[in-house]
Amino acid sequence: MNIPRITAVRLGGSPALPLLVLGPSLGTSAQSLWARCAAGLTDRFEVLAWDLPGHGSNTGSAEPFTMAELAAGVLGMVDDILAQRDTFASTFTYAGDSVGGAVGLQLLLDAPARIDSAVLISTGARIGEPDVWRRRAASVRASGTPSMIEGSAQRWFAPGFLEREPEIGAALLHALQDADDEGYALVCEALADFDVRERLGEIRPRVLAAAGLLDVPTPPADLAAIASGVRNGRLVVLDGVAHLPPAEQPSEVAQLIRDHANAGQAVAAPTTVAGVRDAGMAVRREVLGDAHVDRAAAAITDLTADFQEFITQYAWGSVWTRPGLDRRSRSLITLTALVARGHHEELAMHVRAARTNGLTNDEIKELLLQTAIYCGVPDANAAYRIAQRVLDELDHPAY
Repeated sequence: MNIPRITAVRLGGSPALPLLVLGPSLGTSAQSLWARCAAGLTDRFEVLAWDLPGHGSNTGSAEPFTMAELAAGVLGMVDDILAQRDTFASTFTYAGDSVGGAVGLQLLLDAPARIDSAVLISTGARIGEPDVWRRRAASVRASGTPSMIEGSAQRWFAPGFLEREPEIGAALLHALQDADDEGYALVCEALADFDVRERLGEIRPRVLAAAGLLDVPTPPADLAAIASGVRNGRLVVLDGVAHLPPAEQPSEVAQLIRDHANAGQAVAAPTTVAGVRDAGMAVRREVLGDAHVDRAAAAITDLTADFQEFITQYAWGSVWTRPGLDRRSRSLITLTALVARGHHEELAMHVRAARTNGLTNDEIKELLLQTAIYCGVPDANAAYRIAQRVLDELDHPAY
C-alpha cells in the first residue's frame, strides 16, 4: 500500500468541542474552499480540514495511490490529531466536496464506526468517466495545472459568481495554479479507479447528500443516487450553486452541516405549551414551506383557529419533532397512510413535503407501487395520478 501523507489545516474551534473534518475538491486548498464556511461552525466544532497531495500546504506524493489509500491517509491524520487530545480513535463528523466527498464515502465504507455523520457535497459514488480522468492526468503532466484554470472556472462556479465574489474566485483559481502537477495528476488517476456504486447499501451512518442545482461534473442525480443508495440518506439541492457550494454559499452549507449533525443527537423536548407550539411551527415551515403555511394562516377563521392550533401543537410539535424517526421515514409513513385513506388533497401536499425531506422520485414511485399491494390498486391508481402532477410541477415549473 502507498498511503499518502495528508496535511491537516486547523480552521478554528476549541479542542473541547466535537471534531469536524472537512475534505477539499480537486485543485483547491482547504483554506480557499472552506475558510468562510468554517467560520460559521467553530462555535459547534473543532474544525479540521485537509489538503490533497500537492495542494495547499501538502507537499505531495511521488507514488500512485487509490481512493482507499487516500482515505487511510486522512484517517491517520485524524488519529494523530486525536492523540494530541488524548481521545484516541474517537468518532468525528465529516464533510467533503467532490473528491473530498468521495473520500467521505470511502471512510464510511472502511471505517464506519468512526463517522458520526457525513455531509457529502457535489460528489458521486463514481465521478465522471475513467478515460476522461486519465486524459486529464496526462494533460496536466504535459501542460501543468495552469492549463486547467479556464475549464475549472467554468465548471466550479455558477454564472455570475466570479463577478460577485472576485476575491473568493481568485483565491480558488490561484490554489489551482499553485497545485503540484504530479499531485493533481495522481488524484485524477485515483478518481479514474474509484467506483463504489454497488457498495452504497453497506453504508449505515447518516448521510446528507448536497447537490448544486447548476453542477455539471456531479449533477443532482449523482447525489440523489447516494441519498437513496445508503441506509440512512437524505438529499438537499442548493439553488443557484455549481460545483463548490462551500465557497459559493458558505453560510447555507455551514447550516446544513450543523443541522445534520444536530439531527443525530437527542434534543430535550420543550417543557411548555408555547415551546411545543413554536417547535411545531418551525418544523411545519421546514417541511411544508413558508408559502404553504402562510396561506393556511391567512385562511384561518374563528371556526378553524383552534383546529390549526391543534395541528401545529400536536401533529407538528409533538410528533414530527420526535427524534426516533428521521423526516424521510416520517414522509414515507405519511404518504402510505394518506393513500390508504384516500386523502387526496393532503397527499398532494405531502408529496411536495416528501421531496423537501429528501425522497427522490424513484423512492416515491416504489412507495406507491407498494401501496398498490397493501392498500389496493384503485387507491394507488389515484395516488399515482396525483403524484405525477405534483412531481411534474416540481421538476418542470413551466410544465
